[in-house]
Amino acid sequence: MSEPTTLPRPSRRGRLLRIGAALAVLLALAGYLVVQYVSGGPGAPRCVAGSDSGDGATFGMSPEQAENAATITAVGLAHKMPERAVTIALATALQESGLRNLDHGDRDSLGLFQQRPSMGWGSAEQIMDPVYSAGKFYQHLAEVPDYSTLPLTVAAQRVQRSGFPEAYAKHEPDATVLMNALTGRESASLTCTVAKNAQPGDPARVRDGLTRAFGQGVVPAERTSGADRDVVVPVRGTEGTAAPGAGREQRGWALAHWAVAHAAALHIARVEYAGRVWSAEDSAKGWTAGSASASGTASPGPEGAAGASGAGAQEVRITVAS
Repeated sequence: MSEPTTLPRPSRRGRLLRIGAALAVLLALAGYLVVQYVSGGPGAPRCVAGSDSGDGATFGMSPEQAENAATITAVGLAHKMPERAVTIALATALQESGLRNLDHGDRDSLGLFQQRPSMGWGSAEQIMDPVYSAGKFYQHLAEVPDYSTLPLTVAAQRVQRSGFPEAYAKHEPDATVLMNALTGRESASLTCTVAKNAQPGDPARVRDGLTRAFGQGVVPAERTSGADRDVVVPVRGTEGTAAPGAGREQRGWALAHWAVAHAAALHIARVEYAGRVWSAEDSAKGWTAGSASASGTASPGPEGAAGASGAGAQEVRITVAS
């Protein structure tokens, strides 16, 4: 009768190597998941700003980043800042936070622009409010002499006092693409691919968001329809009067793109302007032609909207999910 075979015991070194390999795999997987979460990942909700003219440059981002970029832009418009100021603000936020409202940073830095309570930018709670932080950035930028003619990195550095003053310059191309779309410039557009709304939206939250970003009077408090699911935003000039021609249409696209950027957060199901429709249900299609009752067949951006007339070019209709 043969004796049972005694299997060699695994060495301590071998066990450690296997454990180390397993840990490495887990860390790699965790890192991948973090990257996918931060970047949106394949198949995740995604927004793209771009232009149909020129070099066709685009900028892709998560809905969170689009929402913050739209807020920064709207606050700039509300403060009557020029488009160059909006580009500077967007490039600064891209560098400081990646367009994310961070609750941490170097020392006590916080928010989209990494502003510091200890340096007089406001309380931590205020700085974490994107509308407030964007307003403070524009306030300080407006105090920089001739900022609109300075190189972007110089203008941003005069406000931020960063330890890496040259870092802002690399974000200027992307910031320009964002500014063109979110201010409603010709042939520029923003669209988002979002998950189907699982929760109903609240028109009051949409009205409040528009008012906080664009200023008082942007939308009548009680102007709703469709069993209170629609928020109808009249396209007016900055002084509350109807904006003529391309100025009105650019304003309309700025409002429409703000709504699309906030669709995921505010559970917006549909945005209509100047004969074009964005729908959460068919968000992968982007902006499409509206119904026969909509005015014109304009493409996103004032150039495409210029042929539209009537009510469709005079108001933006935002429908929340039911």
